[in-house]
Amino acid sequence: MAVKPYSKDFKLGVLGGGQLGRMLLQEAVNLDIKLAALDPNPEAPCHQIVPYFTTGDFNDRETVRNFGKDLDVVTVEIEHVSIDGLRDLEQAGVKVFPQPDVLEIVQDKGLQKAFYQKHNIPTAPFKLLNNKAELLDNIDLLPAAQKLRKGGYDGRGVYVIKSESDIENGFDAPTVLEQFVDFEKELSVIVARNEAGEIKAFPAVELDFNPKANLVELLFAPAKISREIEEKAEKVAIKTIEAFGMVGILAVELFLTKDGEILVNEVAPRPHNSGHQTIEANITSQYAQHLRSILNLPLGATDLIRPAAMVNLLGEEGHTGPVTYEGLEEALQIPGVYVHLYGKTDTKPFRKMGHVTITAATADEARDKAMRVKSSIKVKSK
Repeated sequence: MAVKPYSKDFKLGVLGGGQLGRMLLQEAVNLDIKLAALDPNPEAPCHQIVPYFTTGDFNDRETVRNFGKDLDVVTVEIEHVSIDGLRDLEQAGVKVFPQPDVLEIVQDKGLQKAFYQKHNIPTAPFKLLNNKAELLDNIDLLPAAQKLRKGGYDGRGVYVIKSESDIENGFDAPTVLEQFVDFEKELSVIVARNEAGEIKAFPAVELDFNPKANLVELLFAPAKISREIEEKAEKVAIKTIEAFGMVGILAVELFLTKDGEILVNEVAPRPHNSGHQTIEANITSQYAQHLRSILNLPLGATDLIRPAAMVNLLGEEGHTGPVTYEGLEEALQIPGVYVHLYGKTDTKPFRKMGHVTITAATADEARDKAMRVKSSIKVKSK
């Protein structure tokens, strides 16, 4: 990197201008780093506050190349971007983290699963299918989740097949058929690695998913697991980022099975929903850690300062249009409550509109407060 990240001439680019980019920007300001963002939505959450905002398609090779050609480092806040465009930037001397080869694997759930298999990273049994007809040849794997190999995001692109009668509604496209795991908990470990090879993991957190939208609704830190399971989960996460040889931050979503095994579900090579609470609850936030890793700075301590919970603020069913928030004042009266609204002007069912972090003296108190917040705040249309 020719220009030091804390010099006035240094510029960092982010593909994506959503809430993850917005929170990354808040950490970049602390280091006086100039941030540029590219997003197809001219009113993306970053558009009013990022120093350099470009409206454009981050899946278009030429757009990505033109956006990044005068930048020092380019990163992502969404993995569905132009790999060819990022490779062009690498060849032109721009640092790209996470690396395009990593993003290419993560974009395709089939390549992800094959990668885990090749590197002996524990994961659920699976088959790669070309079309819906092949579901009939794999009935022995049921019950299972059928996942589109490409394009799935925030719970979309996943179809649950409990029995043969569900097959007719399955995806007729290249998919992964993943056998259901009899799990006790869903966990996440966020791990970071810089160019120097330094690696640090955040403590495991416990995830609670919305059953309709299949996305995280509640998070609890620390996870209620034994020290042995905590160490096992951290070991798997570190093994995964080392196998990728990745620079940046990696969220590793895990199943804890009822017999005590840890299996990798999938990964996200960027700041992640399962790390929002680190802003208030950990010594270093996931956003600060991501910056440190992609700029090859020393990684920060990841210790949990206080027990915490996180509530995703999702758009209410039946509400689409200009957003209004009910119950914010009630929630803000609770000690240890931190509200983050993402600046999205319109809501729709299950859209992520913000999150709330709750810290407390004990894990049980954080859980109790989180349930109060969840029942208090409603995201509706005007």
